[in-house]
Amino acid sequence: QVQLVESGGGLVQPGGSLRLSCAASGITFVAYAMKWYRQAPGKQRELVAAIASGGNTNYADSVKGRFTISRDNAKKTVDLQMNSLKPEDTAVYYCNAWFSAQNNYWGQGTQVTVSS
Repeated sequence: QVQLVESGGGLVQPGGSLRLSCAASGITFVAYAMKWYRQAPGKQRELVAAIASGGNTNYADSVKGRFTISRDNAKKTVDLQMNSLKPEDTAVYYCNAWFSAQNNYWGQGTQVTVSS
């Protein structure tokens, strides 16, 4: 059974930092691209950051220079370090593991709220 379990969300003031973590089980983690998406109220889910099995990364323009995605293949975890947070970063953040259209898995999401 595949499980992706996110942690680390919460309430933070503008300019603050949070670190999200996603622990995977039930997949050959090293083979999967790992991604973080987010969905704000009334908006479509959007890709925030991705890290390929080989370690290449890419980011949404809105978070470049502020967010960093990393993975630990031994621990089967993927983290998202979020710095200089803005109110517009408020959303539910979802961990995604992608290998193919048939092997595409989601976590349950974790709420991030940026507010003073």
